[in-house]
Amino acid sequence: GSLQSAAANDLTDLQTSALKKVRNRLIPFVGLLYFAAFIDRVNVGFAAAQMNRDFGCSPYVYGLGAGIFFLGYSLFEVPSNLILHRVGGRLWLSRIMITWAVIAGAMALVKGAAAFYVLRFLLGIAEAGFFPGIIYYLTYWVPAAGRARLVALFMTAVPISTALGGPLSSAILQLDGTLGLAGWQWLFLTETIPSLVLGVVTFFYLPNTPAEARWLTAGERNWLTGKLDAENSCRKTQHRDTVLKALTNSRVLALSACYFGAEIGLYGVILWLPQIFVHAGIAPAGVGYVVAIPYAIAAVAMVWWCRRSDRSKERVRHIAIASLVGFLGLAASAAVDSPLLSVLAITIGAAGTLSILPIFWTVPAAILNGAAAA
Repeated sequence: GSLQSAAANDLTDLQTSALKKVRNRLIPFVGLLYFAAFIDRVNVGFAAAQMNRDFGCSPYVYGLGAGIFFLGYSLFEVPSNLILHRVGGRLWLSRIMITWAVIAGAMALVKGAAAFYVLRFLLGIAEAGFFPGIIYYLTYWVPAAGRARLVALFMTAVPISTALGGPLSSAILQLDGTLGLAGWQWLFLTETIPSLVLGVVTFFYLPNTPAEARWLTAGERNWLTGKLDAENSCRKTQHRDTVLKALTNSRVLALSACYFGAEIGLYGVILWLPQIFVHAGIAPAGVGYVVAIPYAIAAVAMVWWCRRSDRSKERVRHIAIASLVGFLGLAASAAVDSPLLSVLAITIGAAGTLSILPIFWTVPAAILNGAAAA
């Protein structure tokens, strides 16, 4: 009995130390990558006013350019993740970051609507597969039971990048006219540098699987590999889906419809938020700082809600409640006139919308396996 108890304690210590190392080594790093990606994706919202001044980037041109990013992104998302499945996360995530950094920097050269559309479309192609690639990459490292909490920590990069990116973008835009460049050109040039540097670092820093992680002990590597292999074998027994079957699976289609709604709530607000707050009566110079408020609060709400989901081991109700809160907040934001109430409503909407996402991404990994999961 005492021997069994000692063995159980040793196993628990091994599990705890392995998962703690994964959390400390990988989650902050991939969160930093997503932070850089998200800033490059949405900084166009802060640049829009000056771009309109310089080459007639009207609300229609801006909306089409902001949206066309997602056309390139969605067309190449699945092929990109299938390549990652074959070549590994280290090489492919590095390639994604370097190519998107080059294209994001080229946005500073835009002189008209046509070039704006082309570069936004190419940026979508370059970045395609980055977020789902990291979600899939984490399935190589984190057992299912604790995945929502760690994905939530990684995904705090979304609200944090918006919270920090707002004041940062406002400050960079003040360089308008320096060295003959407009503020929006400085914005694209400076905010692309971290992505380029991190793309190179990724290639040297990120191991593909626990078997390659020199910072895990042999016992930790064996336990983590065995645990994840056992989960994969269980899913293979239950779900023998090919890529085509996965794409036409009724549950995958239902999840896609749910995610469609969540992403409209996320990007429909983030890409237009600077202009929404100006319309609500907030001075343009202060908009970047006000944008930080809802997303700083949403980051805390997201982590708390996902920890609650992990502790209760319940997903569907947590997704549904977060969806309802997001809906009520965003709907209320359209009905209020006061700047204070507008910020409050957007805060509630952002907290609800962002709390959906990490919990949501535990579901496909629980019902699909291998290339189908990718």
